[in-house]
Amino acid sequence: MDLAISEDQRQILDAIDSLAKPYAAVPLHDTGFALVSDALDAELAENGFLDVMAMELGAATAVLVVERLARLPFALEAAATALVRPLLDPELPRPLCLIEEGSWRAPLRFLKPGATVVVVGDGGVRSFTAGAEHIRNAGDEVLFAYPMAYLTVLPSEMRSHDVSADVVRAAWRVGLAAEAAGLLAGALASTVTYISERKQFGRPLATFQALRHRMAEAQVLTNGVYWLALKAASSGDAGDAALAALHAQEAAKRVTYDFHQFLGAMGMTLEHPLHLWTYRLKALTSELGGRGEQALAAAEAIWG
Repeated sequence: MDLAISEDQRQILDAIDSLAKPYAAVPLHDTGFALVSDALDAELAENGFLDVMAMELGAATAVLVVERLARLPFALEAAATALVRPLLDPELPRPLCLIEEGSWRAPLRFLKPGATVVVVGDGGVRSFTAGAEHIRNAGDEVLFAYPMAYLTVLPSEMRSHDVSADVVRAAWRVGLAAEAAGLLAGALASTVTYISERKQFGRPLATFQALRHRMAEAQVLTNGVYWLALKAASSGDAGDAALAALHAQEAAKRVTYDFHQFLGAMGMTLEHPLHLWTYRLKALTSELGGRGEQALAAAEAIWG
């Protein structure tokens, strides 16, 4: 399988980098748990970067877009729009909030009035537009670097979509892996910058072999998540999607502790922006039932 980036894909990524350049740094003195930008979101939507799969540029191109955007310190709803919305209806209102039918009481990323809530269950895939009466703000109850809220009720009337739950779950897993790959890359870059500048015993922390070995391992894990997400998008195979999501959640669990430890006391504060990536990773590790469910799904797809 050839996973090399094409010239068209390279041009799309270059255009995204140019558009997102003003948003690549954390605003000075911002110490919140989450960063969002309606302006950036609107620019991406207006320029069609979130619709590349719907425009027949393929799921692999959508993965590249999602991964690149996840590197930013700003939380953006890109994965569900880029990879799931084309399977349902490319005109569904954004943001999209994905949830499994049996766990709808869990906090939802990007949930707000006007969002499309997609409910995935054994009986099929349904959706509805969230209103204020369906939502309770999560406030400080949920310390993840996403805007999050709770559903208070599922409406009795929802729109049914002519697509199987398994197909949607596979696309959801690919999106999760793509987003995790970008978050891992962003967190890794942030950590490298810190340990390259912070000195201990008269030398930068990055020169100590023990840290270099663990950072190298983090880079290998990050690369693996990226390539598995790209492979799953290219193959369209449910087993590849489950393995990509499994590796993404495993990698996130393994490296986020290291990254915060390398920052020392600074890693326990909001003064450093590292949490803008790692706290999002923590939210992703529990999606779709967590690592155990991804392993079961992979086993079922491969040997079932």
